[in-house]
This record gives sequence, structure tokens and C-alpha cells, in this order.
Amino acid sequence: MKIVLDTNVLLVAIPNRSIYNPVFRAFLDEKFTLCITTDILDEYAEIIGERANKNIAQNTLEAIESAPNVEFVIRYYKWNLIEADHDDDKFVDCAIACNADYIVTNDGHFDVLKNVSFPKVITLTIQEFLAKLQAP
Repeated sequence: MKIVLDTNVLLVAIPNRSIYNPVFRAFLDEKFTLCITTDILDEYAEIIGERANKNIAQNTLEAIESAPNVEFVIRYYKWNLIEADHDDDKFVDCAIACNADYIVTNDGHFDVLKNVSFPKVITLTIQEFLAKLQAP
């Protein structure tokens, strides 16, 4: 399964005590392929550095960059599908470019994708994705 993780999901999945940590554990255990671009990595570093600290951001990025289940994606086209926040377009563009199964996000701006028939991008909340990971 190929996914794109929105920063808000990664941020709450990193802490060991978080109820969403199984998402990060599943990544480390290679249960899915994480698709990323340099723009996404930059945002991960910035937001995790601000909300947690620089050491956690650096360790998380090192884990992602060295993982065998990461697909580095080059985005050749900007779809501009998230009118409410064009900063979120990087996740949609990555998902389209790598043919990801899902974007995992709790950001309501992505709800607009439910009304876009082409290109079809499916979003899941972190709770829905966690349920998929735990399903037999």
C-alpha cells in the first residue's frame, strides 16, 4: 500500500505515548510505502521542529530518508486542487504522481477531493488508516 502522510498526521503519530503511534510504528515496520517529495520533507522538518523540537525533527527525517519503504517522488505537474490552502497541494500532487492509494490527513481542506472525479485521490483520516492497519 502506498500512502502520503499529511504533516498533521505524522506529527501526532511520532510520540511513543500517542494513540496514533501505531501509524509511525507500521511505517518503521515497513507495512506501507511512504511517498514523499522534497517539499513534503521540508514541511515535515519545519513543523516538527516548531511543534516538538529540532532533535525530534532531525531523527524523524533521518528515519524517513533512510527507510527502504520510502518512494521519493518528483512532481512534474501542479494540479492546484486545494483552493482553501494551496500549501496542501504538495500532498495531492505527490499522491497523483506516485499513484498513492491514500492521502492520510485530518485536515478538512482535503474534503474537496471527494468531489473531484479526475484525478481521483482518496483521503483517509488517521483513525480510518489506523483501522486499516489493524484489520486482519
